[in-house]
Amino acid sequence: MSNKKNVEIEGLENVEEALSRTEKFIEENQKIILMVVAAIAIIVLGYFGYVNYIFKPKVEEAAASMYQAERYFEQDSLKLALYGDGNNFGFLYIIDEYSGTPSANLAKYYAGVSYLHLGDYDKAIDFLLDYNGKDLLIKTLALSALGDAYAQKGNLEKAAKYYLEAAENKADKFNVPLCLLKAGAAFEELNKYEKALKVYRQIETEYSDSREARGIEKYIARVEGLLKK
Repeated sequence: MSNKKNVEIEGLENVEEALSRTEKFIEENQKIILMVVAAIAIIVLGYFGYVNYIFKPKVEEAAASMYQAERYFEQDSLKLALYGDGNNFGFLYIIDEYSGTPSANLAKYYAGVSYLHLGDYDKAIDFLLDYNGKDLLIKTLALSALGDAYAQKGNLEKAAKYYLEAAENKADKFNVPLCLLKAGAAFEELNKYEKALKVYRQIETEYSDSREARGIEKYIARVEGLLKK
């Protein structure tokens, strides 16, 4: 029993000694601790202040500014969509002025597609590569547009690469078969008939209800014929 009591007393003494050391440390470093706590509080308050009073209003303003540019895009008035009309902002202004907002990021996609249709493939590639959205549908369209831009530049290797990346979004039953068909056409141009056959077969088996699947047999037959030569 005496040994047990001695152990308990020693334990209490160790705890008391640790507490006194902690108290001494706090007393000796009170100013530094208060400064650190104050700095953390300022950072936290500053962050919430920035989010609520600067970033959120900026996000809302950017979204409102996108409206007319998107309408012009839908109407194929691509230069007005890009540069604005004097009263309403275009995508390029939104990208610069509202950098970091979801609208500015989406504007990069719109700008890329606009330049693609205007025939400026280098600018199209720059903006589409810079787009980094989480919307799977738009991501598929952006990757497909990248493939189109590279195809127009004659870089069929990269075109096929981006078409296949776009086709990874299995949930997009509408756009993926077209991306696969474009990839197959690029592979045929590159004389990579086995790869072309693979994507054509994929359309036939995985997207049999798609518009692209309706005439896929002739693509398959053509490539199989080329492989036999």
